[in-house]
This record gives sequence, C-alpha cells and structure tokens, in this order.
Amino acid sequence: MENIIELKNVTKKIKGFQLNNVSFECKKGYIMGLIGPNGAGKSTLIRCLMDLVRIDEGDIKLFGMTHMENTKEIKQRIGFVYDESYFYEEFSIEKNKKIIAPFYRNWDDQTFYNYIEKFNLPLKKKIKTLSKGMKMKFAIAMALSHHPELIILDEPTAGLDPVFRREMLDILLDIIQDENKSVFFSTHITTDLDQVADYITFINNGEIVFSKEKDIIFEEYFLLKGPDTLAADIQKMNLIGGRKTGVGFEALVYGIDHIEQQLLNQLHIETPALETIMYYTIRGISL
Repeated sequence: MENIIELKNVTKKIKGFQLNNVSFECKKGYIMGLIGPNGAGKSTLIRCLMDLVRIDEGDIKLFGMTHMENTKEIKQRIGFVYDESYFYEEFSIEKNKKIIAPFYRNWDDQTFYNYIEKFNLPLKKKIKTLSKGMKMKFAIAMALSHHPELIILDEPTAGLDPVFRREMLDILLDIIQDENKSVFFSTHITTDLDQVADYITFINNGEIVFSKEKDIIFEEYFLLKGPDTLAADIQKMNLIGGRKTGVGFEALVYGIDHIEQQLLNQLHIETPALETIMYYTIRGISL
C-alpha cells in the first residue's frame, strides 16, 4: 500500500520542547489518529506536516514529495483544520470563502454550500461572532470543499456538541470510502478514534510510543483486574502501569502469553480502551 505520509527521524526544537527522532507512516485510504496528553507534541507535529514550522533534522514526505520540492502542490491536495480559527475574523463566512476559494484549483462551490446547509451555518455572520463549535464547522466545510486527497485535522472535535461530533466522524468515514483519500487527525477524545480510526500513533514527551494498526493494539494490550494478594505477581510481568482500587488492583500489561494460566484464571481480563492505554503508559506503575 502506498504511503501518503512518511516521517523519518524528524527532530524539531521549539521553546524548551523537542520532537525527538519521530518516525511513522500513514497509508493511503485509511484514518490515522494521533493521541497523546497536552504538551506531548501533537500540534507541533501537525505544524511540521504542514510546513508551518521547519524541521531541524529528518525527512517528511507527503504524496511522496517534500515541501522543499513542491509545497504548493502538496497544499493543493490537503484539507487542513487547525484547532484555532485562522480565518479573517472581521469578515463573514461568505466573504472568507470568496477570498480563500480561488487559491484551490479544485474548489467546488456546490460542495461548500452543501456543507453550509448541512451544518446550518449563517453565511452573512462575521467569524468573530461565531461560537467555537460553529467556527470548527466552517473550517471543516472549507477544508473539504476542494476535494482534498489528505485531510489533516488538529483536535477537530474539541468544542463540538456530541451530536455534531458523531456527524463529523461519519463524514470522515464517508470520505475514506474513496480509497484514494486519507485522514490524519489528532484528538484528546480517544473514544472518537475507538470508533473510526484504522491506525493509531501515540506520542508522549515528543517521542513516538507506538504507531500501528488499532486492531493490533487491542490484541497486544490487556487490562488485568484482581485482588491485592496477586499484585506482587503482576509486578513481575510486562507491566506498563497500574493502580490500587477499592477491591484490589488493575494493571495494564503488554501481552499475556508469558503469564501462567493458573494466575490468569484468578484475574479478570479486559481489552483496554485507548484512553486506558494512554493513561497507564503516562502514569506508570503505582501498585
């Protein structure tokens, strides 16, 4: 399968923070989610992808090209939604569209107005008068109206009500029915990725923890629950993190094939959510 995004050994230092040796790939026709706590490097990574900041070391390729080679062509083929409004605040939705649309060779007015109607957005209202949720809806409409091959979104569901969040995720699923299109988006709402993502990239402290298929992640990580008397035994396993509970403990482990069946029979075993994997990876061990 063709890679639509490729990062190799990317390093970027910004104000006391560093992306360190970041490498991963995103394949054409899939949705990849980027997760990590606040300050992990998600937004910095996306700014590097968009060439809003220049990397210090490494290589980034989009559609097999670097920004140095052909940044104009790359940006023609990307729909970008940032976590903050980047439109002209004093202008209306319609005037913003008239200013921005001519920059895209594949701009489709009909698609734009379909989204405006679908999202119930007021064309004549100034951007500064819109709620955060309405600004995000407008950004999504703009990003999708020039038929991009790659949609990059930074916290797109932040500030949205649950109904529209679900609607937006459905839109993303519809987009990748076209196998030539791909989606890459960061979010702290990991339940969104549980529903729609094919691949997950987890970043923490500027470094990649893992980048792999979501289904494989759920086959590799296990949440174990049991009484305090078994906590010492769990400490000897591939323990990632854990905590004591009112009735015993729970612990996140990587793989269970190495655990004796006699011990497993005394434990309750669950498939952890992405949020749980992220939480215990960051929190560590405190059994």
